[in-house]
Amino acid sequence: MSERHEGRLNIIGSGSWGTALAVLTSANFSGTTLWGRAGTALLRTDGQNRRYLPGIPLPANLNATEDFSELIEPGLRFLVVVPSHAFREISEKLHGAILEAGLDPANATVIWGTKGFDPDTGDLPGDVLNGIFPAKTARGVLSGPSFARETATGSPTALTLACYQAGQAEALARWFRTPTMRIYFSDDPVGVQLGAAIKNVMAIATGISDGLGYGPNARAALITRGLAEMIRLGTALGGRMETFNGLTGVGDLVLTCTDDQSRNRRFGIGIGAGRNPAAVAREIDQEIEGIQTAHELHRKATGLGVEMPITEHVYRVLYEDLAPDDAVRSLLGRDPRPEHH
Repeated sequence: MSERHEGRLNIIGSGSWGTALAVLTSANFSGTTLWGRAGTALLRTDGQNRRYLPGIPLPANLNATEDFSELIEPGLRFLVVVPSHAFREISEKLHGAILEAGLDPANATVIWGTKGFDPDTGDLPGDVLNGIFPAKTARGVLSGPSFARETATGSPTALTLACYQAGQAEALARWFRTPTMRIYFSDDPVGVQLGAAIKNVMAIATGISDGLGYGPNARAALITRGLAEMIRLGTALGGRMETFNGLTGVGDLVLTCTDDQSRNRRFGIGIGAGRNPAAVAREIDQEIEGIQTAHELHRKATGLGVEMPITEHVYRVLYEDLAPDDAVRSLLGRDPRPEHH
């Protein structure tokens, strides 16, 4: 069940996921402000997000705005749901706006639902935020197996909230608890963020396989071996194995690799079917985080000497023009080895 919190939740990012979380959690707060770029103000008059979440009515206490200053009020509760390439810009803008209002960023709480890496530095969103906000700022990541439309319409959903500071996650998880959304809490934000990023590359891989017509056997193999790659790199980067075996690891991996609501999976299907990647991306017309993530995972795995053959072949398809069917043949042609190593 939900809990009522006095004050306002300020959501930054009016895409499908930001809008869905605004719809679902608005009853938990006295008010909710949803900020986005050009066109967001139309949500007030339309009563819905026609581009990203059409047909889902917006609650009466939701204020949609394009004015960033409207987000800044003494409660300083923020949920950032923007693409990874915009996360640093938005975090710096938020920090500056808080200071400009004469408030202390150390008193803010910043939760994010962004999945991926900074395209310039390769940092996780949490690392980006750690470099901008004071150490005392409460911060955490909200992630798990979920599609925006199902979440917004009240389909049962389970997510994980992970915080850097000990003891904060349990209290902050109550912000997002609703009758249809269960929140677990964790003290492994690194593992949660890595699982959320890596699964997008695996979704492209399974999409390519399905686009080539290889079917459920190949899909199951890719998901299972994709989890092995997630664990190998994730633990090398500081995440915990039990996190990758939970909602934000295997849970999000299975969902994203098997359902066509996944943009990354649909992108892979188009490539596997022989279509031009740029044309597929234009048709989807939303962020496909797995494209940039594949590049960053390739860089990290190479630097650490971590074996990630599925990731490597997705990278080669996207960045070195390897034909998808040649990538599959290359993967199948690898020498036998122990399943667990």
